Amino acid sequence: MKPLVTIIILNWNGWQDTLECLESLYQIQYPNYKVILVDNHSQDQSLTKIREYCQGQNPIESPFFTYQNKNKPIPIKEITYQENELTDDPDKAERENQLKNKPVNSEQENRSSKSSNQSSNQQNPTLILIKNKENYGFAKGNNIAMEYTIKKHNPEYILLLNNDTIVEGEFLTNMIKVAESDAKIGIVSGKLLNAYNPQIIDSTGHIIHWGRIIDRGHEKTDKHQYDDQTNVMGAMAAAALYKREMLSDIGLLDTTYITLGEDADLSWRAYNRGWKAVYSPNSIIYHKRGKSITKKTVLPKMTILSLKNTTEYVSRYGNFLQKMQFNLVITKEGLLVMIGSILGRNDVKAGEYFNMLIKPYLKIFKSFFVKKSGNSG
Repeated sequence: MKPLVTIIILNWNGWQDTLECLESLYQIQYPNYKVILVDNHSQDQSLTKIREYCQGQNPIESPFFTYQNKNKPIPIKEITYQENELTDDPDKAERENQLKNKPVNSEQENRSSKSSNQSSNQQNPTLILIKNKENYGFAKGNNIAMEYTIKKHNPEYILLLNNDTIVEGEFLTNMIKVAESDAKIGIVSGKLLNAYNPQIIDSTGHIIHWGRIIDRGHEKTDKHQYDDQTNVMGAMAAAALYKREMLSDIGLLDTTYITLGEDADLSWRAYNRGWKAVYSPNSIIYHKRGKSITKKTVLPKMTILSLKNTTEYVSRYGNFLQKMQFNLVITKEGLLVMIGSILGRNDVKAGEYFNMLIKPYLKIFKSFFVKKSGNSG
């Protein structure tokens, strides 16, 4: 029997991407997995559209796969999360029965007959839908599902998967093959490609570069230079496979991060505790990175958050050389941001940003006199 994997997807007002992700996921070859979809208090039609999709009412169009109907209806188990308590939806039994007994019409069967050879998961796993009563952010939203599945299902592995990803059929099979090759492998990264231009690499794993964690190969043209399996520092949480035993050892995502950097913090913690991270080049995932953060008005906030959060984990875990290298990065990138502000290329206020830059310098300087932490969260 293949190891049980729980796949966790976080949705917030993004049902179109989420349904494309789910459809690709329900067509994978791996035989033993559960899917938990966490809705972070969406205010759009997400819940309705997700339910309709599970009933086979929302055929998904994508350049990456052909929609299949033979794996539907998909039973839904709905759970509500509020104030640290998970409660089963009182209507879940009726909803599950309706889905199980819903007939498939001839039009749906015709669509199914045109499906590709990439077979769906024959076991038709239930979709576990956790509905959060508020938006808890990335770290806590995922932690809610991880804590639930560790207690309820005790999976050998947990896969965090962004809702704006599309996976290839063998991606998880290849990830597990790598993970099972060494008991000390705690993290596996796949090969993430830009969904809008698959010739461009998004990430081939976390590495340390100039004192902080970056995505190896990011924005480079894929010339097969990353086609070999190799050790890395960790994995971007857009598609990161974590061993449950490792998470029990180092803890889950650190909720003190608002957004950005949570996965880098976890990667560094795992590394400090002696866990290995490996890149699996045959695990292909397409990622729509940056879709929500490319607006000129949003970039300043993300730039400041990225600097703040990167400073946090570098000050926690970096050695002397890494911290000094990161200070040089702050100087270089800070100058670029302020020049962009002066030239009107972003909405960052140069004076405010300069004052904000002082905080990372001070935090890194103070960290030289504080005992380095090896664990957090």
